[in-house]
Amino acid sequence: MEGIKIQTHPADDALFGQSKWWGEPDMPEELDYPEVTVCEDGDTWDDPLTFVCQIRCEDIASLDPEGLLPHEGMLYFFAALDYYLGDIDAPTFPGMGLWRPEYFKVIYAPSCNDLHTHHIVNEDGTSATLPAEAITFSVGKAYDDSTRLLGIPYIEEVREELPDMRSLLQIDENDRWNLIFHDCGMLNFLISPSDLLARRWDKVSCYLFSF
Repeated sequence: MEGIKIQTHPADDALFGQSKWWGEPDMPEELDYPEVTVCEDGDTWDDPLTFVCQIRCEDIASLDPEGLLPHEGMLYFFAALDYYLGDIDAPTFPGMGLWRPEYFKVIYAPSCNDLHTHHIVNEDGTSATLPAEAITFSVGKAYDDSTRLLGIPYIEEVREELPDMRSLLQIDENDRWNLIFHDCGMLNFLISPSDLLARRWDKVSCYLFSF
């Protein structure tokens, strides 16, 4: 199971319907933007998860000869990352280790047609998302500390605790995004090989490790 390396580059537009990191997701109308319910000081509300990226599957088809991922449609990743992006007042703060399922979401749409952009805004109407960045995919290693699709987790402790899981998406820290996982860490979306082949995106786990 080789990896697919992800490199991102600032873009001049919102990259509608394309593979992109950050920005706003372009999803079919029938798919809801994932949220987590927050209970704080007696109040309850739904907080949108951070949109991480959307992967247009045709873009990675030539780099995935085993067909481990779909080769058409769109794959979306969301996670409660606001705190790790510098928002120290973020109401949702998942910690180290395995995250509860409500703190992340992987969604797959079989078609890239008839997409609708979900706009996430602050109370003052300004965008609540980071600017979209274009993604370049290339042949990667199955085991390294890069941001990538597929392969195995780079962190030894994660491999030891979850030996049967493989990386679906591995996210390294990035100073340009101000993305910091405590002292030095890495976030992994994980899935078993059998669930990956069965396209069981509801079986994905998420693990945060920091030294």
